Amino acid sequence: MKNLKNISRRSFIRTSGLVGGGLIISFMIPAYSGRKRTIFDNDEGESVFIPNAFLQVGSDNTIKVLLAHTEMGQGIWTTLTMLIAEELDADWKNIIVEHAPADKAYGHTAWGIQATGGSSTTWSEFDRYRKAGAAARILLVQAAAKKWGLPASACKTENGFVFSGNKKLSYGQLADSAATLPPLTDIPLRTKEQWKYIGKGIKRLDAPAKVNGKALFGIDVQFEGLLTAVVAHPPVFGGKVKSFDDSKTKLVKGVVQVVKIPNGIAVIAQNFWTALQGKKALQVEWDPGENINVDSITQLANFKKLADTDGKSVAKAGDVPTAMKQAAKIIEAEYTFPYLAHATMEPLNCTIKVDGDKCDIWTGTQAPGMEQAAAAKILGLKQEQVKVHTMFLGGGFGRRGNPDTDFVSEAAQIAKASGKPIKMVWTREDDMQAAYYRPSFLHRATIGTDTNGMPLAWHHIAVGQTLVGDPEAGASTEGISDSPYLNAIPNYYVGLHSPKINIPVLWFRSVGNTHTAFVMETLMDELAHNAGKDPVEYRRRLLKGKERNLKVLNTVAEKAGWGKPLPKGHFHGVAMHESFGSYAAEVAEVSLDENGLVKVHKVTIAIDCGLAVNPDGIKAQMESCVNFGLSATLYSVISFKNGVVQQTNFDDYRVLRLNESPAEIEVHIVESTEKMGGIGEPGMPPVAPAVANAVFAACGKRIRQLPFGEINFKA
Repeated sequence: MKNLKNISRRSFIRTSGLVGGGLIISFMIPAYSGRKRTIFDNDEGESVFIPNAFLQVGSDNTIKVLLAHTEMGQGIWTTLTMLIAEELDADWKNIIVEHAPADKAYGHTAWGIQATGGSSTTWSEFDRYRKAGAAARILLVQAAAKKWGLPASACKTENGFVFSGNKKLSYGQLADSAATLPPLTDIPLRTKEQWKYIGKGIKRLDAPAKVNGKALFGIDVQFEGLLTAVVAHPPVFGGKVKSFDDSKTKLVKGVVQVVKIPNGIAVIAQNFWTALQGKKALQVEWDPGENINVDSITQLANFKKLADTDGKSVAKAGDVPTAMKQAAKIIEAEYTFPYLAHATMEPLNCTIKVDGDKCDIWTGTQAPGMEQAAAAKILGLKQEQVKVHTMFLGGGFGRRGNPDTDFVSEAAQIAKASGKPIKMVWTREDDMQAAYYRPSFLHRATIGTDTNGMPLAWHHIAVGQTLVGDPEAGASTEGISDSPYLNAIPNYYVGLHSPKINIPVLWFRSVGNTHTAFVMETLMDELAHNAGKDPVEYRRRLLKGKERNLKVLNTVAEKAGWGKPLPKGHFHGVAMHESFGSYAAEVAEVSLDENGLVKVHKVTIAIDCGLAVNPDGIKAQMESCVNFGLSATLYSVISFKNGVVQQTNFDDYRVLRLNESPAEIEVHIVESTEKMGGIGEPGMPPVAPAVANAVFAACGKRIRQLPFGEINFKA
């Protein structure tokens, strides 16, 4: 675990170049009848064919696919299965999917640990999952050929059957004999021309269960004897229990036990409501600790002072001071961004049952291996004695992939202290006030332009906390230090201050790009305006030679009707950003209502993520990115006063509501043969700057801070 905590999302992503056919980790399982039953949990009497750790063929023709990654709404339940189905030549209606348990067999092909994040699932598994399917298909063909006394070359497959002339056997009929064949060393893959699933839209496999209510999320787990636990957390981060009185709590009918744990007091009861009433009756005296002085207003003032100096050099070129003196015009801008809560729709929860030297955990997690290791350490068990059942996630956004394993560790502490099987549930207030956040940031930029209004020098200082697991603080300036715009500027300096603040921060959907893209893209718009040039054309000049950037920019401008008349009172804004190996450009169409508030009518998106494995999934993720991003753009903020988070629930931590979502989100997937990138996050960074740039077009006011949805721009 110590080593795992030193792995950051940024270092994960840096290693993405290592993924390829030659570096696929071993996934074959020896051809023995009892192989990997601990993973697949088969009945001993069932006739099955398990060629590797990722799929099983049953005698009833079902194909069970195990996901090495977690389905949390991003669609990999379907996309990863498409990869196996493609090479297996399976019948789609016979496929069932399950989350894999915590096991080394499912380690990320680039990161080495079993985890989901960084918009990496599809590209990291593209070869491994296809090879898993191809291996099974080849062995099934060999089994049929052996039965018929024919060469394998005389056989072919289609929709779950092996054919040769008039002969035909289903995969299920071949399961027994295929299981006796030795593993393959050479696994050729089908050509693009042979694909029937990849690149085609397909219905999501998890949709029916999520529509009819059969899908089980972590919070749905229930079994005989299970109790519910809620926790009274310190009101200030780092606070400790001085003393507590649980006499009134124990009088609440249905309360079973009250236990002290390292991070507070847990109330255990027959059900959630009773546990909550017991928690309300609890009297706790807290030692708030040093963090009682944390205050958002004071913090911003401190950030401003830090920005007066250059900080740690992150990226630089040329001679910025000299170039600034030669500039025809100087533009200065300062931006502020608040802390943000992940605000997943399903509150954090974990069910845990300890039985002797065995432990079962049911939870929605992005990193089951880390949770397994943390729980084992707390309970004094070996890691293999802890079984993690990964459930559907009601939203992750990075919160359920915490290297500190906070909520699962907390549940393990309760189980250890109480000796009882418990389902720990965080309330929405816990989620808002006792959680990890996207860090608050301040950016200060000074740009010197030449007589044509083009940037000659760029000086940029960022101030904000380092993320957990990111000792190099690379996520703090991603999107700036590697911006394609800087490549076109001869003189630039990017500096960073990473103050130590005792507020727990964590990666958030699209990580540092959530604030850096806003700064870069609104500045591009401002520079274009000052140069008297069209914002799209201005960007084109700076992006000369950047083909993928230009292609999405040109595509979105064409599809959105950039420069063409809009309905009266409607205005366009554009933004383009590269992240997680993908390129996204967006045009927002907005108006200002009678109160001067922003209304987003339409967002047009062009996305280049390399090969589009599942176009329907890509479109869904782009729509999700827009709505998720608009929450942070318009409403969401976490603030502190006397060390206490001021927001408690969705009444004061606003997220986008249904009637505030754009009436239309139009997604255009740019055909590309380039290296695959991610899709769960790249659509989010351009949303806020596109809207802000449209607001400027509407009223001439520049926006320097998020959120801005409650500002009257007509005032």
